[in-house]
Amino acid sequence: MHKGAPSTSASTTEADGDRLDIGLDELKAIVERTRAGALTEPDRQVLDAAVDTLAFVTGELEAKGTTLTKLRRLVFGPSSEKTRTVLGKLAGAEPSPEAGQADAEGDAATTPTPVETIKAPRPKGGNPKGKGHGRKAAEKYVGAERVSVPHASLHSKDCCPDCETGRVYRKPQPAVLVRVRGVGPLAATVYELDRLRCNLCGKTFTADPPEGVGDKKYDESVVALVAVLRYGCGLPNYRLERLSHNLGIPLPAGTQVTLVSAAAVHVEPVWAELIRYAAQGDLFYIDDSKMKILDLSTELQKAVEAGLKDVRTGIYTSGVIARVGEYEVVLFFTGNQHAGENLQRVLAERAAGAAVPMAMSDALASNTSGEFERLVALCLTHARRNFVDVVKSFPAEVEHVLNLLREVYKHDASTRAAGLSAAERLLYHQEKSQPVMDELHAWLAQQLSDKRVEKTSSLGKAIKYMQTHWDGLTLFLRVAGAPLDNNLVEQALKRAIVHRKNSLFYKTENGAHVGDMFMSLIHSAELCGENPFDYLLALQLHAAEVKKAPERWLPWCWRAAVEALKPSSELAATG
Repeated sequence: MHKGAPSTSASTTEADGDRLDIGLDELKAIVERTRAGALTEPDRQVLDAAVDTLAFVTGELEAKGTTLTKLRRLVFGPSSEKTRTVLGKLAGAEPSPEAGQADAEGDAATTPTPVETIKAPRPKGGNPKGKGHGRKAAEKYVGAERVSVPHASLHSKDCCPDCETGRVYRKPQPAVLVRVRGVGPLAATVYELDRLRCNLCGKTFTADPPEGVGDKKYDESVVALVAVLRYGCGLPNYRLERLSHNLGIPLPAGTQVTLVSAAAVHVEPVWAELIRYAAQGDLFYIDDSKMKILDLSTELQKAVEAGLKDVRTGIYTSGVIARVGEYEVVLFFTGNQHAGENLQRVLAERAAGAAVPMAMSDALASNTSGEFERLVALCLTHARRNFVDVVKSFPAEVEHVLNLLREVYKHDASTRAAGLSAAERLLYHQEKSQPVMDELHAWLAQQLSDKRVEKTSSLGKAIKYMQTHWDGLTLFLRVAGAPLDNNLVEQALKRAIVHRKNSLFYKTENGAHVGDMFMSLIHSAELCGENPFDYLLALQLHAAEVKKAPERWLPWCWRAAVEALKPSSELAATG
């Protein structure tokens, strides 16, 4: 395939959803038949599919400057990057259930050496339930209706029917049965109001609706549900439309858009307050993911065709996670600005005189852009991945690097298991991880200085990346609270990625803004352990109070605001 050949979005077989498995001998036979002029229509279709596939692969290699290994991950999805998977064996002992994950990719290492080991007593009743047993405790069903069932014949202090001597007393914990039934996401009530008409004057008399029915066809709970399904779970409007139609309660996609857009006015004050609150954080995780806004794409393309220079045509969703005290705030921004520029937008709300924050990201210029002061922390997982990609060509060297990084993640897991403070965690890393990273740094330099590795090779580039960004990659050894990787925001961006895969695009910039607001509020509520449906419902029901004091309606304090609005008589009754 020559350079510059057109690249199709997919092969003919991929577009049709069918995959053709054609061997090389069969393709050669078809080529021979072309020489004899005996090319049939099925032969032509096979050749078309082969050429389209070759054009797709070649175009991806040229456009992304990637390797076949990266292209395989692009086409078939990423595989596990656990050390035992990458190296094909488990480097060390089997992990204990308490050890958890030892690195950002879920690397199962040996049990972390704890700072302080406390042996937990073995539970009674046999072995504990294994990981992934699939059963949920009754207390996990916080949204379930609770029904108290008294004993049919016994009461507290009655005589024991068995021994007939002692007395029975109620145990503090009742026996529990959980019964789950399926219900539709929406419920509707049709009120048939009686109507009477005078046969003389023709006047009609209609019964009054029951008290509390209201004048809205769709109440606030519908908006909260649609927002959570769309921006929290990635369910497109048309799928909810189909589901609701099949369940006999139709909710058109256009109606869903109208309802959520109208409710966005009520949540926007909290969104703005969330940005102001996040700006006061001491640590920020940032990253980008591609997105599409149809109207904005058209506008940018027209600007390019008009000859305007320096027009950025890329559109992204930026994820910004701020650590503010004990809370983590998630913000999403969709447009043609990069994550670093969106972080600058957030920090414009930062209080004067506040300490210089840390910003964790990978080393892309889009993440380090923006004109503001910060401590740059770079993702160790990204540097590690460069070595994972070349494990086939350099197995021994990659194994050495991964095992050293594994030790660092194991030490970090130990600090979390022991509940160390940021300062204590820093001291622990300086004692345990500093020697490991020093050994790695010396090894990297030796590979290039002794000419064991070519600088222009794939391994040489992985080494140069880590050397170039060493200060940012090792900030956790110098600054208290600095993280090792950027996994937290990458996990948050999966919410935007799921939305993109299911809904494909936003139509307008306003639609993208509405999505950013709801997505930010939903995910922030989840991170602080709140129910996003209840939260969005409360913001709508108390819209007037939210507008007056949005700082009282942030995800972790809205329940106190609701309690404060209750009359004193109601508080006394519930108390």
